[in-house]
Amino acid sequence: MRFQLFISLACTWQLVLGSAAVFNWPDPLLDNIDDQLYVDRFSPISFATLECAGRDLTTVAAQWMRLAFHDFATHDSEAGTGGLDASIVFELDRPQNIGMGQRRTLVDFLNSPTEYVGMADMIAMGVVSAVFGCGGPVIPFRAGRIDATEAGPETVPEPQQNLTSHIDAFKRMGFNETEMIGLLACGHVLGGVRQADFPLIVTPNLPTGVAFQAPVTFNNSIVHEYLDSTTINVLEVGPNITTRSDLRIFSSDGNVTMKRLASADVFNQECTSLFERMINTVPSTVTLTDPVEPINYKVSGTMLYPRDGSLAFLATLRILDSSFFEKPNTTVTMFWKERQGTFCPEAGCSVESFQLDYDIASLMALDTYGIFQMDLFRFNATIDLNTSISHFWFVVDPKNGSAPFIVDNHGANFTIDQDVVLYDAGRSSFTNSGTVMVVAVKDDSGNTSVTANTMVSGNPLAPWPVNGTVTTNFALDASHPPADGYTFYSSPIPEKVLSNTIHATVAGTAHSVWVPVLQVPGI
Repeated sequence: MRFQLFISLACTWQLVLGSAAVFNWPDPLLDNIDDQLYVDRFSPISFATLECAGRDLTTVAAQWMRLAFHDFATHDSEAGTGGLDASIVFELDRPQNIGMGQRRTLVDFLNSPTEYVGMADMIAMGVVSAVFGCGGPVIPFRAGRIDATEAGPETVPEPQQNLTSHIDAFKRMGFNETEMIGLLACGHVLGGVRQADFPLIVTPNLPTGVAFQAPVTFNNSIVHEYLDSTTINVLEVGPNITTRSDLRIFSSDGNVTMKRLASADVFNQECTSLFERMINTVPSTVTLTDPVEPINYKVSGTMLYPRDGSLAFLATLRILDSSFFEKPNTTVTMFWKERQGTFCPEAGCSVESFQLDYDIASLMALDTYGIFQMDLFRFNATIDLNTSISHFWFVVDPKNGSAPFIVDNHGANFTIDQDVVLYDAGRSSFTNSGTVMVVAVKDDSGNTSVTANTMVSGNPLAPWPVNGTVTTNFALDASHPPADGYTFYSSPIPEKVLSNTIHATVAGTAHSVWVPVLQVPGI
């Protein structure tokens, strides 16, 4: 499996990135998706499917794939409605969605959605993780799905329906007969039909309680077993002729498609294409991003707040690294310019990185792009309080004979929009008893209203995740008297917080600041 390839990959991979979604900072959507796909410590769903992990007499991957298909199957290609939009969370009481796998899958994704990344994106990412975790190809991932607010139509195909019904259903979804055969063959290779869920399909004489076992790896064994008549897939050879839906579908074109899929290369290519189309099937009002590849020269962890007569500015520049856990020779310098007045020299104020940390790349980043680690260059700059900061950029010197180069947000610079309302990381507290968020406001009138829309995760015991936004009101903080031209407001933040967006109106102007949950000093 993939873990066994790790050492050999260290000797063979080189860092190669193709065309992808362009990350123009700040972009919370791409920032979050990049973390979950490619950073080991931020990708909790990817661990669940590695080695095609089993669960409930099937595989986690099969459960995730089934949920995604049932969510996608509401699509009407002519009307431009439905598709992969997380409407499944409103549809679990339907007979098509029987089984604990649907609910367990949604609980798997419980803490992942945020105010910028919805459940629909997580369901789609689950397909990518499911196929990859079972040793299959990497499916390009596009972000930006919009979560539905109500159930979709009851249009999921069922095993007892006849061939014409299935062909018509897939046509409505935008897939022809050949594509229908391929999508089912690709999807059904990951798991089986549980007797506990479908007792009329899986007969009691099957000792495992499941109609067919999942392979250790993603492969086209389902095709060869069908063509060789050695299959035990109950949807092909089960005692109930009415529910042999796979047999009817696979044989519907005289086995032309299944014979073509007998080639491992063709199978992987077509499965990649079909799964990609499935997860990208969204309502016509939704526009997805370009494929999200690992972001090089990614800025994160920016914090600006008053500190001892100045402004503290923290930032991190992440650089992708194909080295095998080696310390890079690269040096990075951060430059910035004033918001008003004159303080910095013509070339800009500057500071060297004070710390070099590392993130371990996810197995997908390693296996697909040859990325072993991500070098995190940390900066802690002292900004003149009166002139403040308007924008910043970096100069990277690889120290390998090539010339230094500028990283400046694709020529647009990394812009600090405002310094009136700031999340004060230095005064905020993070303890076992709870989190108290402090906001610094450049206004001494005391009449400013400060709130935060806090995204919190739902109850893990619920049948599906219910994340929601809680509005938190901030009050003047007597423990932090006004300083450096700022007045301080604070409020306890609820547990299980995913992110916050701070809102304040100062002198008739509205300001907003997004604060990721992990945005604390030193991280």
